Parts: sequence; structure tokens; C-alpha cells
Amino acid sequence: MNVKLSELFFICTKIGALLLGGGYVIVPLLISEFVDKKRWLTKEEVLNFYALGQCVPGIIAPNTIMFLGYKLRGKIGAIAALLGLCLSPVAAILLVASFISVIANLAIMKNIFWGVNIAIIVLIFLTIKEVWSTSVVDKLTFLFFIFAFLLCIFGLSPAWVIVFAILFGVILTKVRSLKK
Repeated sequence: MNVKLSELFFICTKIGALLLGGGYVIVPLLISEFVDKKRWLTKEEVLNFYALGQCVPGIIAPNTIMFLGYKLRGKIGAIAALLGLCLSPVAAILLVASFISVIANLAIMKNIFWGVNIAIIVLIFLTIKEVWSTSVVDKLTFLFFIFAFLLCIFGLSPAWVIVFAILFGVILTKVRSLKK
């Protein structure tokens, strides 16, 4: 597959412009652009890049987009994707910063941000739906989800839950391979 760097950059710029709410809302946007429209990646690849983006230090959205760009065009693709993702927010910040004090108290801006908050909730729900469909595949993974959810609710650090999940996955893989 020969993905043009300019096309990759443009798509990532568009995603960056729509990416309100942080890394948790990037999954539906990536699936729409890279899986449904362009068919450059599979849904599973996007979800794997998203999971990797959460596991490495840094911000989820740029981490994920760099993995995706690297898959499509190597190191230069990762750079193009990252620059594209960051271009819109940086331009918006520079534009808005110059007159933020004037517009922050306008009623229309409060209404706009109320609408944006609703959209973020919907995008987070869509992300959960996408990840759920490939992660919770049987009774055991459902039980593990409930267990991990309860651990987080009762105050255990999500980092420890991730470490526990890794150990659980390694042990489960070993047990299943021994049964075969």
C-alpha cells in the first residue's frame, strides 16, 4: 500500500481539528478515517495502536497517531501524522489565546462548550463500545473487566490494575497453551 504523506498529514490534521476531549475520543475518528473511508488499516490494528498509545508514556492521541503513521509510512509517516494531528490545536490555541478574555464570558461560547461536552460524552461512549467488542469476548474476560472496574472504584491505582492485567494475560496464555 502506498499512502501519500500529504494525504496522511491532511487526514491527521482533520482529526486534530475534531479531537476535543483528549485521547479517549480518538478511536471513532481513527476508525472512520483509516478503516471505513481509506481502508488502510483494520479495526483491530487501530484498537491495538490505541492500546499501545495508552501503555507508553505520554499523551494517548499523539502516541496512537504516531504508531498508526509508522505502520503506514515508517518514521516519516509517524512524524507527518504527529505534525498533522498537532497543527489544528496549535493554530486554534494561538488564535483563541489572543482574544480569550473577550469571548470567554459570552453566552454563546458557554452554549458551544456545553454542546462540545455532550459530543465528548458520545465519543467516549463510542470508544468504549469499540474497545468492548474486541476486548470482552467471553465470560472470563467479562469477569476480569468487572474485577478490574471494582479495583479502580475502590481506589487501586489504574497502573496496578494494568500490571495485574498483564500478569493475568501472561498466565492465562501459558495455561491455555499447556492445555493444548
